[in-house]
Amino acid sequence: MAKTKNVFVCSNCGYESAKWLGKCPGCNEWNSFYEEKITKTTKLNENKKIAKATKLNEVEKKTTTRFSTGIKELDRVLGGGMVEGSLILLGGEPGIGKSTLILQICDSIKLDGCVLYISGEESAEQVKLRADRLNIKNDSLLFLSQTDIELIKNEIEGINPKLVIIDSIQTMYSDEISSAPGSVSQVREITSQIMRMCKQNGITTIIIGHVTKDGNIAGPRVLEHMVDTVLYLEGERYFSYRILRGVKNRFGSTNEIGMFQMQDSGMMEIENPSQILISERDGNPSGSIIVASIEGSRCILVELQALVTPSVFGLPRRTANGIDYNRLTLLIAVLEKKAGLMLGNQDVYLNIVGGIRINEPATDLGVVLSVASSFKNISISPELVAIGEVGLTGEVRAVNLIEKRLKEAEKLGFKTCIIPENNKKLLKEKFKLDIIGVKNIVEAMKYIGLK
Repeated sequence: MAKTKNVFVCSNCGYESAKWLGKCPGCNEWNSFYEEKITKTTKLNENKKIAKATKLNEVEKKTTTRFSTGIKELDRVLGGGMVEGSLILLGGEPGIGKSTLILQICDSIKLDGCVLYISGEESAEQVKLRADRLNIKNDSLLFLSQTDIELIKNEIEGINPKLVIIDSIQTMYSDEISSAPGSVSQVREITSQIMRMCKQNGITTIIIGHVTKDGNIAGPRVLEHMVDTVLYLEGERYFSYRILRGVKNRFGSTNEIGMFQMQDSGMMEIENPSQILISERDGNPSGSIIVASIEGSRCILVELQALVTPSVFGLPRRTANGIDYNRLTLLIAVLEKKAGLMLGNQDVYLNIVGGIRINEPATDLGVVLSVASSFKNISISPELVAIGEVGLTGEVRAVNLIEKRLKEAEKLGFKTCIIPENNKKLLKEKFKLDIIGVKNIVEAMKYIGLK
């Protein structure tokens, strides 16, 4: 028997309600409910299965089988390669390079079986054009243009591939659910079916997901909880650099990143991001400084640029690109209170070169010095790196992995590093760098000549 009912579903988290609500009780999102018709089929006289619990100490351990994707930066993010039978979700904005990266994986990966590429958005001719541009020559790559999940499951069971790619999950639909493709119910049910098939047959599956205007995976948040690994491909559309960031990984570390550069021949790996990001630094202008940030297990040196100019209007502007806006306003307040810089009538603009985003507090000292440098129009030495977290009282607090940051700076030829005094006291290794320990932002500014 089929029962049909109308419910209101939150497009953000999948919360269901019998009536429309202005604010979702599950995720506190406003105006996220929409009406959806759900048809449920009840099966009569079905034999119920019996579930038995087992002792956890008696469970046999299984070795995790990994295989390389053939792309070192991707293997780094995944924790050493793909795990057999895992479910991976790849998200990113339109045109960022998701399909390009996936096709390159299909060409570089070495498997005993075939690779099945399923597309619900493009035809075989469209994918073939991209494959020719990327010089894809894998004879084991099969293509299927289909959106019906039942037909897709039958084809997967018949072929039994080693790797399945679904582009994208929002285009797939199931006849058992009456709602439109891409709805919360469809995405949740189809992902559940793919997960069961993936785990039972040991097939590694990559799902491509669209993102919302906020940068999150479109559909219910439960989608990210169901998969084993969640990867985000980030970057500005008008910049060539792309960052592949792991935000969830059941088989490895999280917040690991891999860097690529979009070119005509596809996504090219960047093995030394620091050298690339600071290679175009020209001259020695005021407001420019190099900072060291830890992304996953990798240290990256990036260039911070600040511009401070008198405000034309009564309300000064603060603009941050690549760093948290609230963090910038906090550090400006510390500069005014503890360093005596009158920034209340100044517009402050801050940018991280290369279009990447950094949220680590170890870049605080670099932000403070670059803003002060631009305000006083005094240049900072191009051979200097600033590392340190700044507190509300103006103190420079210690950061972790300081020796890894210093090694990266030394390798790239920098001469001086300003670090927290507490970090300098605990250094065990010797460096050729001139290491300056500071307790507060005033000491750092005096060393550079900004105070």
